[in-house]
Amino acid sequence: MSNSLLEGVFAEVKEPCSLPMLSVDMENKENGSVGVKNSMESGRPPDPADWAVMDVVNYFRTVGFEEQASAFQEQEIDGKSLLLMTRNDVLTGLQLKLGPALKIYEYHVKPLQTKHLKNNSS
Repeated sequence: MSNSLLEGVFAEVKEPCSLPMLSVDMENKENGSVGVKNSMESGRPPDPADWAVMDVVNYFRTVGFEEQASAFQEQEIDGKSLLLMTRNDVLTGLQLKLGPALKIYEYHVKPLQTKHLKNNSS
């Protein structure tokens, strides 16, 4: 490909998109998933301690772990259980592949636990 042709392709990519954007938390972008900013909009209670098993399953589906979400259902992990999970529980107890399990714990379970503790330690 010639340079001018490549420049034309990149120029087209740089054009702003006029499609409406979904409001998401981009903090988790580095792990290949995106967190939903407002959990009430998704039908889940804001406090993970109040989540039912299906709320946990739907949370992980929403943030890009469609395959792994079923493990939370099979193990009957509700919000209270999720908040009690250790790194080892996620890495070994759910029988997930190591890569996704690490991302689930580091970018989702641990931050949910931290946020829950922060919001309930007043």
